[in-house]
Amino acid sequence: MSKRLWQPEPKNVANCSVINLINELNLKDYSSLHQWSINNLDAFWTKVWHLTEIKGDIGDASYLESNDFLEAKFFPNARLNVAENLISNNLNDEIVITSILENGTKVEISWAQLRVEVSACAKAMLNDGVQPGDRVVAWAPNLSQVIIYSIAALSIGAIVSTASPDFAAPAVLDRFAQIEPVLLLASSNYQYNGKNFSCLGELAKIKSGLPTLKRVILIDSNPSEYTNWDDWKSEFKNLPLEFKRFSFDHPGFILFSSGTTGKPKCIIHSAAGILLKLKAEHLFNFDLSSEDKIFFYTTCGWMMWNWLLYCLASKSSIVLYEGSPTYSKIERLLEIAESENCTRLGVSAKYIDLLKSSSIKAIGNYPFRKLKTLISTGSVLSPESFEYIYQNIKSDIHLASISGGTDICGCFVSAVPSLPVFAGEIQGACLGLAVEIFDENGLPTQVDQKGELVCTKPFPSMPLGFWNDDNNINYKRSYFSRFKGVWTHGDFATKSSNGGFVIFGRSDATLNAKGVRIGTSEIYRVVEQLPEILESLAVAKEVGSDSKIILFVTLAVNQSLTIELINQIKSELRGKASPRHVPDLIIQAPELPRTKSNKLVEIAVADLINGRKVRNIDGLANPQALDWFASVDFSNLI
Repeated sequence: MSKRLWQPEPKNVANCSVINLINELNLKDYSSLHQWSINNLDAFWTKVWHLTEIKGDIGDASYLESNDFLEAKFFPNARLNVAENLISNNLNDEIVITSILENGTKVEISWAQLRVEVSACAKAMLNDGVQPGDRVVAWAPNLSQVIIYSIAALSIGAIVSTASPDFAAPAVLDRFAQIEPVLLLASSNYQYNGKNFSCLGELAKIKSGLPTLKRVILIDSNPSEYTNWDDWKSEFKNLPLEFKRFSFDHPGFILFSSGTTGKPKCIIHSAAGILLKLKAEHLFNFDLSSEDKIFFYTTCGWMMWNWLLYCLASKSSIVLYEGSPTYSKIERLLEIAESENCTRLGVSAKYIDLLKSSSIKAIGNYPFRKLKTLISTGSVLSPESFEYIYQNIKSDIHLASISGGTDICGCFVSAVPSLPVFAGEIQGACLGLAVEIFDENGLPTQVDQKGELVCTKPFPSMPLGFWNDDNNINYKRSYFSRFKGVWTHGDFATKSSNGGFVIFGRSDATLNAKGVRIGTSEIYRVVEQLPEILESLAVAKEVGSDSKIILFVTLAVNQSLTIELINQIKSELRGKASPRHVPDLIIQAPELPRTKSNKLVEIAVADLINGRKVRNIDGLANPQALDWFASVDFSNLI
């Protein structure tokens, strides 16, 4: 049984949205509410539409069921404009976007200013001939201009795709060249870790690789060959907003897979499908309202940027930060959350691990009088890191571990504000999503039995398809090839006895130790408790018809991988996990490869040491880390 770390005060959740819906339906608890929501998809999603006050014509049907997962339709006759819903807050003078740069520069925009800017940007797009269905892209820092540009594009029915400026030209072209954009928003430079980086050299390469571009708009300067952002919009200021309404399945975003398992997939999402899904999440999992101020540390290249953008639809304000999360101090994100009086703070699990390993103590330093929720995602958060938050950051905070993906632009399992938090566990499945854990035979597992996280019924934010994927061949192969008619997400997980979920990592990186499947996070959790270890990465090396587990570790300053430390690692794994978790070989590495959203990339290392071509190196934040792995002859080590 996991340790209970937090219990919501009854008075604080008496009127939360989850409790209100349970009471309205005369149900017993969250579990029964979830069951009702997946048994009555039409009634549930209709209720979400009305409770969240979505602007638009709902039509005469909310859900058309089908035996084919991909043929099911939500709100087939609805008409709405997602941009209208994103900027509907009528508190004109209230600040909606606070944009902070690493150097401390801060810009604030009110709701009234946001509407003026969106209108001008939309008119400029129309003046450039942008039509519904055209793709407009941004390769830019996390600034308010990207938010404005995206909302404006949605308002006229264009499709938005974004990437962060640390993506080199080949990685950008791997993504954007597939979708043939007509506009590109960029910046001449960006800040990171105390340094300024020029984007102009890479921008020239990107422009030359995108022949369909009608215009390149620069946010912050005006070299002669590009258009200045302010100049581009200037003649369209103070024109009225117009919201043409589109069908529910009108495409609004193209998101890209991380590219660690091949060339990035162009995942087409309905803007309205994401709206409905995230409206449900923001209402039931976080109880967001116009009283909230949300700060989620992300770049424009991660789906959590879209998640943050859609917080505007709950009339909440948002904080954007552009720069290193640890410059000029490790707890920089905590400092911003405190100084901005944020009610919700979102960070990666790796950032929490870094705070923990750096012995950062916020209690006594940052009061967090307004902060209600700390959100963690991106990778698995260990039970020890759960405990660290309550002991060192804030004792009465709702720690919300969430898990989903770019594939659905949302979560499968998430926070539940009315339920307790247990160490290492995600509180529950999202309402409206029929989440299950399947064993190898496609049967539901028992409590604490590991298996594949699946979704057995359709949901509004499932992709419309992949770009240039005839007959949905790659789409079906990606999610429906494992279990017929069931979405298989690719996470290795269990249900807990508390009604929650434990995620063990990506199932395509799952290790097979003598016939037993092991999630890599089970190893990392134990190993990274040792003060000598900074990070670890486990992969399988194929040896004949068998496989051997290799554990790579990076060490703290002035530490070395001695025989004593190796034996200690093995002893800890044997005692705190199982003998099957003990690797066949432990090796010190100078650096571990990771994606640009800070996820470790087991697959790239596994490919390399097994003699396979490493898939899409451009998807890595530090591809040079693979050079060391390429130089080692692992065949002589096992």
